[in-house]
Amino acid sequence: MCGIAGKFNFDSTRPIDRKRLVAMTAVLAHRGPDADGFYVGDGIGLGHRRLSIIDLSTGDQPMTNEDRTLWVVFNGEIYNFVELRSELEGHGHRFRTQSDTEVILHAYEQWGDRAVDRFRGMFAIALWDQPQRRLLLVRDRLGVKPIYYATTARGVTFASEIKALLEDDDVPRNWSIDAVDAYLALAYVPSPHTIYRAIAKLPAAHLLVAEHGQVTVRPYWDLEFGGDGDPASEPVYLQRLDELVHESVRLRLVSDVPLGAFLSGGIDSTLVVAAMADEGTGRVVTTTVGFDEDGFNELEPARAVARELGVEAHETIVRPDIADLLPKLAWHLDEPFGDSSAVPTYYVSQAAREHVTVALSGDGGDEPWGGYARHFVERAELRARRLLGPLCTIAGRIGGLVPLRVKGARSLGNLALAPADACVQKHVYGQFESAARSAMYTRDFADAVRASDPFAGIRRAYAACASRDPLDRALYVDMKTYLVDDILTKVDKMSMAVSLESREPLLDHKLLEFAATVPSSLKLRNGQSKYLLRRLLDRRVPKAIVDRPKHGFEAPIGEWLRGPLAPMVDALLLDGRLRDRGVFDAGMVARVWKEHRDRHRDHRHRLWSLVMLELWFRRFVDGGAQSAIARGEAA
Repeated sequence: MCGIAGKFNFDSTRPIDRKRLVAMTAVLAHRGPDADGFYVGDGIGLGHRRLSIIDLSTGDQPMTNEDRTLWVVFNGEIYNFVELRSELEGHGHRFRTQSDTEVILHAYEQWGDRAVDRFRGMFAIALWDQPQRRLLLVRDRLGVKPIYYATTARGVTFASEIKALLEDDDVPRNWSIDAVDAYLALAYVPSPHTIYRAIAKLPAAHLLVAEHGQVTVRPYWDLEFGGDGDPASEPVYLQRLDELVHESVRLRLVSDVPLGAFLSGGIDSTLVVAAMADEGTGRVVTTTVGFDEDGFNELEPARAVARELGVEAHETIVRPDIADLLPKLAWHLDEPFGDSSAVPTYYVSQAAREHVTVALSGDGGDEPWGGYARHFVERAELRARRLLGPLCTIAGRIGGLVPLRVKGARSLGNLALAPADACVQKHVYGQFESAARSAMYTRDFADAVRASDPFAGIRRAYAACASRDPLDRALYVDMKTYLVDDILTKVDKMSMAVSLESREPLLDHKLLEFAATVPSSLKLRNGQSKYLLRRLLDRRVPKAIVDRPKHGFEAPIGEWLRGPLAPMVDALLLDGRLRDRGVFDAGMVARVWKEHRDRHRDHRHRLWSLVMLELWFRRFVDGGAQSAIARGEAA
């Protein structure tokens, strides 16, 4: 696991400033504390920070081929590199190292851009083809590993984190008012956008080619839900699931450093740890964290799983100095990020790093298998639409008159919307919905973002799914949006903050391709989510563990905001600097804060988003006297 950075000038006579490249790479030191390396050629510079995992002695980067015509820097792991190496040797290629990085070079020599089709892993790759003066950037199929880039008239700058790009004077720093609007709606900035107008995220399963003064971005893979699986074939699906889960875990156990797993006691992490124990490659080390507050402690269910599976369990009760931690997390997150589960993710990563360098996680078990409450709502709305037919519009209008505190009011109101728009609403719940955002903004800012659409990516994904099953479409949307921009962003940033490599076996693309063929009736069944995963886990642990109610990886932010964070909230939201930015109506912000502090309303998620946004402004913008309209620009 590593951090990469680089710069490509279209004009080969324009040199790369090595000091600037060193500065970009130094910002990523937490991603790779073991070593750094650089390559500077005519108009090209590549930088690398290394966290040594495989081939500790000869895997340094940047790495080149035999005739020094290709150079690569790489963040991640190619899990099937041994098989690829054998295949390439059969084609006559000769290897100098035992690393997966060298496989990338020879695979490109053999298959060109299509080499990525053969990679099974998580990766962000930058490959320089000197004879063609061609830069290739590649991001893995699910977006586990990030890569950001900026294009200018002179060329392309790229890095594993946004803050490294900010070390390049050629990259403008103007922030996007549309991105702020999207963040308030979703709690993250959706791909391919970032909070900066000039910086983009390379989307998952895409590659970027820069050559001949042009930059093109194109996809190389997609997940295809067919919507035509056979529910009667449950035993066949279950057997194939068992095989793929174990294969995926086995591939991710290759490491030359200590390896373990996160364990919450939930379905997904338990399934991963059970497969690790089945593989029998050595002791299985697990890490669990909990908070003192009631309802936010995973230790007991995780302890029960650890006892049942016979693994080495490490437990930590977290008593955070949250006011000191949040500015640090804001720096690591690079742009505004409102998912408060970043806090427990940071702490479990920190605790795991005391024992291991690599940790397997259960991330990716919800999105393809129907693990969220909104997936049940999606199915219920589908049945209502079929039952009511043309009466849906009337029912939806009635729902709009029912107070939102009444159970089912939102779903009833959704019936008046197109299915894609109803799907959107499920992703906004708990954040600032449209009317709430407009009420929070100043008049000028509201006018400036009136034409923006924070949900364009969700609508595109909904339309792109070929399946007619609305649940398939909802799962596809989750895979393309929330999983990449929220869950995987959080895990990557927080694990890398403590120099820990996180691996996600449930996101192996072969496993996901299989999941897309499984009918939705084997995902939500008899009132249970993730039905097929549960049936697989029935083989390894008692049913009481399998059927434990879902408990999200949460922190007690509502009480933190009223307690240890209250002085920070006052300072960030009420001292005048936030008002002077020209984004928010100061009176409305104060009202939301007072309602939560006085326990009249639960605004914990909205306030958390506001706090993280203001922390980002103060750390990365540092100019609160100017208005948003003066410094931010619409995309």
